Amino acid sequence: MAPRENVSLLFKLYCLLVMTLVAAAYTVLLRYTRTVQTDMYFSTTAVCITEVIKLVLSVCILAKETGSLSRLVTSLKENVLGSPVEMIKLSVPSLVYALQNNMAFLALSNLDAAVYQVTYQLKIPCTALCTVLMLHRSLSKLQWFSVFMLCGGVTLVQYNPGETAKVQIEQNHLLGFSAVAVAVLCSGFAGVYFEKVLKSSETSLWVRNIQMYISGIAVTLAGVYMSDGAQVIEKGFFYGYNYLVWVVVLLASAGGLYTSVVVKYTDNIMKGFSAAAAIVISTIASVILFELHITLTFSVGALLVCVSIYVYGLPKKDTTKIETSEPAKSLNEKLISV
Repeated sequence: MAPRENVSLLFKLYCLLVMTLVAAAYTVLLRYTRTVQTDMYFSTTAVCITEVIKLVLSVCILAKETGSLSRLVTSLKENVLGSPVEMIKLSVPSLVYALQNNMAFLALSNLDAAVYQVTYQLKIPCTALCTVLMLHRSLSKLQWFSVFMLCGGVTLVQYNPGETAKVQIEQNHLLGFSAVAVAVLCSGFAGVYFEKVLKSSETSLWVRNIQMYISGIAVTLAGVYMSDGAQVIEKGFFYGYNYLVWVVVLLASAGGLYTSVVVKYTDNIMKGFSAAAAIVISTIASVILFELHITLTFSVGALLVCVSIYVYGLPKKDTTKIETSEPAKSLNEKLISV
């Protein structure tokens, strides 16, 4: 038994470390590429390429899961070509995720990485609300308390976010915060919607990912030519790309796929530690790279957010007993008192 537990713990720590580094590195590098470059790349093309890479990786993982090329082809025929209804169903989160990813680029063009990282944690209460409404789950009083604590922390960060000295472009903080708000709403809804689709059937996670990413490519490609069509035709699809932009794209791709692994193999407390650690790393990197001047309100707000993430992930007491002994609760009861 001991070796298994040790391996399990090591794997969880590995998941925690990778998720933390990917989240922090993606945020900081994306901010860097959107503020110090002379030839600015099109964010819409980066989002589209990210979907293509995630599709290729998902097909590779499904190939390994099925075990043979013939089974892979059969699975793709049945679940992609032979399931138009499922493809339409997965086009909903594809559209929402595409909007979310584009909002991340807009937000990090106008907000420092540390401010964005803290504010983006509003996805937790948004996801919690969507979970209650769409999946009919309940939250503990402690979790609701942590949600309000998180909102208070983000409010402090927004009140006085701090200034960066080494940013070469004009920024609009209101536009940045608005973009984060849209990204938060998209993250909450799309995440819960995708979870509901996943748990409504026995279809493989990677098959569902492939269905979503195919729709995602179509959606993001349309977004490229609706937003930047004329410039893309004139300058080229990969205008402004350098090795750092490709690193951002690869990190976004890895982060998107890694989320499913983290959800499967780690718990909420570990994810909370990861999010808090990513905030700390992003803040340190912002001080070094962008000469961010940390304010007292930012520090207090960030601390409240980190504590609230940890508290939100604490397990409920006697969850199993409550679920088996109590009758089903109404939606109003779940929202108010659970």
